[in-house]
Amino acid sequence: MAKEQHTSFTFADAAGCGNYDERPILPKGVDLQLSLSRNDRPQPFHLICEHDSVLAVMAGEGRVEFMDTSVLHHRYSAGDYIYVPARTPHRIVPESESIQYRYKLPESELEGIAWYCEECGDELHRDVWELAKELPQEGYQRACDEFNAEESVRTCGRCEAVHPTIDTQGTRWTEVASTIRAGSGD
Repeated sequence: MAKEQHTSFTFADAAGCGNYDERPILPKGVDLQLSLSRNDRPQPFHLICEHDSVLAVMAGEGRVEFMDTSVLHHRYSAGDYIYVPARTPHRIVPESESIQYRYKLPESELEGIAWYCEECGDELHRDVWELAKELPQEGYQRACDEFNAEESVRTCGRCEAVHPTIDTQGTRWTEVASTIRAGSGD
């Protein structure tokens, strides 16, 4: 019964989530933080977490793509746990609407995102921020806005391909960050 209740809470909470919200679920200061996202499109960047993290897939199918590692991707379906080593750029690419928890260490000081050339695979741009100053969701929104504003950032230095702007429709990063700040007094 307890497992069924937890699962129903997960799906009820996920119904209010947007793409890649990474909305914290547990109170601030808990030793291991859980964040929740509901995703129906490819993540618009590769996420880079300072420490190891784990994705717990509650629903959906797809793959997690990895950069700068010997593992290229990992397929997932409901019930899977995917280990992501510290500082490994990775991106979720759902094939069906997916619900995931991400386990993160609260003592993380840095987080970042990166984009890679779809033609040759070289890194186009990386943005890293201090979590004490900027919430992950604030960093996602700011970095995507900057990526969209500067064609030079979207131009590959190796093959000169110009990459399109990032579509952030369906994300609620500003709203999620405001809710977190209002709840934490920051």
